[in-house]
Amino acid sequence: MKQAGVPTPVQAMVLMALAFGMVDAEAQTAPTAPARTAQSQVRDSADVALHERLAKDWGLRPDEWTRYQQVMQGPLGIYSPNLDPLTALGIEARSDEERKRYAELQVKAESQRVDKTLAYQRAYDAAWKRLYPGQLRVNLPGALSSTVGNKGSGRLAVFVKADCIPCEQRVRQLQAAGTAFDVYMVGSRQEDARIRQWATQTGVDAGRVRARAITLNHDAGRWLSLGLPGELPAVVREENGQWQRQ
Repeated sequence: MKQAGVPTPVQAMVLMALAFGMVDAEAQTAPTAPARTAQSQVRDSADVALHERLAKDWGLRPDEWTRYQQVMQGPLGIYSPNLDPLTALGIEARSDEERKRYAELQVKAESQRVDKTLAYQRAYDAAWKRLYPGQLRVNLPGALSSTVGNKGSGRLAVFVKADCIPCEQRVRQLQAAGTAFDVYMVGSRQEDARIRQWATQTGVDAGRVRARAITLNHDAGRWLSLGLPGELPAVVREENGQWQRQ
């Protein structure tokens, strides 16, 4: 009579076969310790190469790129999550020499960016004239249109002027927040190139301009017509028939 729970010889052979099969399968699928080490080294090498390339793109050393990542994990990254490396490192500079270095790097980077953007803008203008001759490229919304009075479009209207750092900072903040708004440049002299240059230097996203999420307009006396107090920049919206600062 068999004892309860004791496998027969046949059952024992089946169990052994299953056990060996499971061990073989695990041995085939699970990487060995050296293999795991090699995979980790490949990933680490790829990360290092990526960081070195990103640092080079901004004119930084790898250790500076590492510091930028550390800085953006702190309070600055929470307050301003979209800061570029040069601005972030400049704000958190540990010495006058560092601050000067990052400022000079940013001036050079901005100059290169403006040149590239203007070159593309010229190509875009030429393409528009070639593909749609005689057709108006920009059909600005009716916000603050002088033909219909100071009736708003429901969007924010942002009044700015050239050589105004707070104006540039306010526009960058609104853009980073994903807000739709209409920019009105005071003192533009009705020169499109003046507005375009200001927008390029400020970092206005050309794609959002083409999508009309942001529009660029000449002020044409609208700011004075609102009669609102205070200096520029001015972010205003029509509420219940009245224009108010936001």
